[in-house]
Amino acid sequence: MRGTPNGGAGHGVTAADGGLMSIGAVLNALRQEFPEVTISKIRFLESERLVEPRRTPSGYRKFSEDDVERLARVLRMQRDHYLPLKVIREYLEAVERGEAVQLPVLGRQRDGEPAPEPAEAPSAGRIGRDDLLAAAEVDERDLQEWESYGILTPAADGGYDAEAVTVASLVRELGRFGIEPRHLRAMKAAADREAGLVDQVVAPLRRHRNPQTRAHAEDRTKELVALTVRLHAALVRSALEVRLP
Repeated sequence: MRGTPNGGAGHGVTAADGGLMSIGAVLNALRQEFPEVTISKIRFLESERLVEPRRTPSGYRKFSEDDVERLARVLRMQRDHYLPLKVIREYLEAVERGEAVQLPVLGRQRDGEPAPEPAEAPSAGRIGRDDLLAAAEVDERDLQEWESYGILTPAADGGYDAEAVTVASLVRELGRFGIEPRHLRAMKAAADREAGLVDQVVAPLRRHRNPQTRAHAEDRTKELVALTVRLHAALVRSALEVRLP
């Protein structure tokens, strides 16, 4: 991975160093393009060695502009090409070594056309159960409980979709405030209804014979998801404002 003149991206720097951003500032910058990104997601990408922010003497993360650009590139490769993080990391490391490499083709591509996959290979963008437990820092008992409430559901191949780590991390964080998985069933049901509404709008575009129209369906899906997330957050804030004295 990338180094620094001081011997590596992990070495501490002072908070006064110019051009460096806190993780909160990075989150705000990334959310302009990736409204669903979370601090847990950024930390997870760091744990996967996809970015190496510097550290202050107190241990706070400080990100450079290059770090933010790299995070955005990783998130685009996940979003647009459904590539596993291991594949993304290997690709970026090869690029940084100066190798002439092409972006791997796995899973669905931006034009909506399915790309060939090796026989019996797990779906691109999926994460295994053990990897999910490690990434979300939870144990098997927690995951089984979440599955019993339908918050997380494995696919037929036993893997989980690309958002599973984010969901698991957020459920764990909510637990710190006393919010239990059983309390989240209504939220999961609402999310399923919202997904159904989005799918109802874009399904005719996905079934279209024109590849450009199918590509437009992917863009429309992302736009609608971003809007529903913003609306949901605004409605929750509005409801709380009404209840506050």
